[in-house]
Amino acid sequence: MKEHKTNRLRTAVRVCQAYSSKKNLYLVICLLLCLQQYAFGQCRFNNQPFTDGEKVNYVLYFKWGILMPKAGQASIDFHKTNEDNKLGHSSRLLFRTTGMFESIYKMRDTLASFHDENMVLFRSGKHSNEGGYYSIDRIEFSYTDDHVSAHSLRYTPTRVRIDTVLTSEGCTFDMMSSLLYLRSLDYDKMQTGDRFSFKVMIGRDVVNVGFLYKGQAILERDNAKFKTRHFSMDIFDEVFEQGESAAEIWIGDDENRIPVRLRAKLKLGAAEAYYTSSSGLKYPLNCRIEMPKGRR
Repeated sequence: MKEHKTNRLRTAVRVCQAYSSKKNLYLVICLLLCLQQYAFGQCRFNNQPFTDGEKVNYVLYFKWGILMPKAGQASIDFHKTNEDNKLGHSSRLLFRTTGMFESIYKMRDTLASFHDENMVLFRSGKHSNEGGYYSIDRIEFSYTDDHVSAHSLRYTPTRVRIDTVLTSEGCTFDMMSSLLYLRSLDYDKMQTGDRFSFKVMIGRDVVNVGFLYKGQAILERDNAKFKTRHFSMDIFDEVFEQGESAAEIWIGDDENRIPVRLRAKLKLGAAEAYYTSSSGLKYPLNCRIEMPKGRR
């Protein structure tokens, strides 16, 4: 497999000091579920397993010792849009806390990326309601050859918190991009041990992320098994307990390439996300192997 350039990843997720584990969980959700489109230049998709009308749902858990309470629900959809009078596509993440996390640290967040008809990212945004803190992020992207420039703005009802211009070269994404890039790669040409990396712009931060392909794997959950492709993630950010192999991702091994499971090690415990259901997929969900109830 051809080598990919080492890039940087920009992320807008801030770690709340008082509720660091909850914010850590949210960053995990974003890294797993919210990375869907590509940048100009080197990273155009040769394969597009996603389609307008796709929606994938997840349940999220926070693991701490022997405890593993349900933490929230998330969904991602991909659909046609006419944002800013530009015909194109939008990828959107909706996330909400549930159960005990509702009383500890209530969250209602929406993230979205907007692409033109050629699937070039031109804007991304995030609307946050996190523990009573409200904010809006907006990033406008522009491209010149292999160079990417982005105006990043974050504001609350009372003040502007970020107003800056970010620049980079090569493969560059926002938070809704890298997983879709991962989904679009040619898995048949991958060999166990292949590594690749890139960067994503959001807020004012830069977080280095790399993927390591670990081969095929079978996952079992409830009354189903899933054929998957297993990847580990190097995430060099203070949120995570360790940089190398900070997270693991299992991608469904069929033509849809949807994420089936994520596990991430955090400074306090771990976060896990599981596929629950989907609709509007481009292809049949052949990675799922149904099992008779009561049989393992």
